[in-house]
Amino acid sequence: MKTLVIGASRGIGFEFVRQERAAGREVVATARDDDALERLRALGATALPLDVGSAESCSRLGGQLDGLAFDLVLLNAGVYGPQTDGLQAPSDDEFDAVMRVNVLGPMRLLPGLAERLAPGARLVAVSSRMGSIGERSSPGGWLYRASKAALNSVLKDASLALQGRAVCVVVHPGWVRTDMGGAGADLSPEQSVADLRRTIGGLTDADNGRFLNHDGEPIAW
Repeated sequence: MKTLVIGASRGIGFEFVRQERAAGREVVATARDDDALERLRALGATALPLDVGSAESCSRLGGQLDGLAFDLVLLNAGVYGPQTDGLQAPSDDEFDAVMRVNVLGPMRLLPGLAERLAPGARLVAVSSRMGSIGERSSPGGWLYRASKAALNSVLKDASLALQGRAVCVVVHPGWVRTDMGGAGADLSPEQSVADLRRTIGGLTDADNGRFLNHDGEPIAW
């Protein structure tokens, strides 16, 4: 059983690799910097450099994965961008940076990753409840929210394109104590990832195209 984790330098991605390796799974994981790559190798993962915001780096990853087929692909790379609490316009650079990593990166990677999915594979994108339109009650972080709503749309399209070949879902990991979530968040990375792995392990074909909480409960688009 092979797992690919895109964006595993720290937080949820790194913990996902750790738990997958502890369960005896073969893992390929990506990170941007050398220190993170070494930490992943220390867990026994095959660590590959990847900058999701770079078209060249995304293209290069395809060649590094030649001949591999994955039972699980987790798209976890993401950035938050500017902290806002209302209708505060982002700069061009802020908009480009968030959208390039959170949306364009997955769109660049998905065509190649689709060719490297084992039969019945799970393709999972780590999104956020903040990207839900149906459950939205605050405008805070509206650039991040927009990027996650767009990511949700991208994975919904992937679920239609890959129907019958893979189960594609979007997941909310919860409010997690990571660099992004902060020290006051509800869940530890260990708890969040344990929940996510149980939810992913229980997916069936009927779940294709769904938006799920870390505990498996559905979230409104």
